[in-house]
Amino acid sequence: MAYTHCMQFSRIPPGLVRLTDARRGTERHVALISFWLSTVTVSTTDLTAGRFTETTPGDCSLPAAGVKWREAVTWCNSASEHEGLQPAYLIGGDTVQWNPRAEGYRLPTEAEWVHGSLGGSTGPRHGPLDQIAWTEEDGTTGPQPSAGKDANAYGLFDTLGNVWEWCWDRLDPARYGDYRVLKGGGWADPRWSCRVGVRRGNAPDAIVDDVGFRVARGAVSLSKIADGGQGWSEHADRQRAKLDGPLPVGWTPLK
Repeated sequence: MAYTHCMQFSRIPPGLVRLTDARRGTERHVALISFWLSTVTVSTTDLTAGRFTETTPGDCSLPAAGVKWREAVTWCNSASEHEGLQPAYLIGGDTVQWNPRAEGYRLPTEAEWVHGSLGGSTGPRHGPLDQIAWTEEDGTTGPQPSAGKDANAYGLFDTLGNVWEWCWDRLDPARYGDYRVLKGGGWADPRWSCRVGVRRGNAPDAIVDDVGFRVARGAVSLSKIADGGQGWSEHADRQRAKLDGPLPVGWTPLK
């Protein structure tokens, strides 16, 4: 563990992650370098403060919920600036650009999130669901204090259940434009929805009551011309957004 203010981080080892695209019927493998990932999601207290706050070690706070994607990336920059770190994002108007050379706090890529959530396992979950996740089977009516159930082998709590978690990646730039990926499932979701392979998405400015975020940290590229890293790139998204022929009804490709 490191960065021992109120938020604990685990060093996630390098690994190879398999990602699938059900709509396109494709599969790809992503080789990840090591990175840091918060052991729990950002709390309501930290979200309000715009930074990590000082609390008693081991204190279990309620995870922030109803968080917009844009609010999450803005918070990452605010927390980075508070600690004197280079912010990971350049935010201007409706655009957000990620600097993969920055050491500041950021949202994990989908590949990073999957790798962290699996905790070295190979199944749909890292353990029995009732022991690792808050879901509809618990009969709760809202988010529960973080770290109330078992962690995985990487020391991460609640990657499944409790609140869905924003990732940096776009969901499907050909069909949903700038919609961003959500992973993990929430407190009211059924068993089938709380699996590492399940993905949802929503607009960057959408407010959904069971959506929060955890943060990553660590530069993932040394190149001055890199357009991404850890399984994501802006160029790849632009290529995926290109469509030949008539536009299907309801599709809004990335502009």
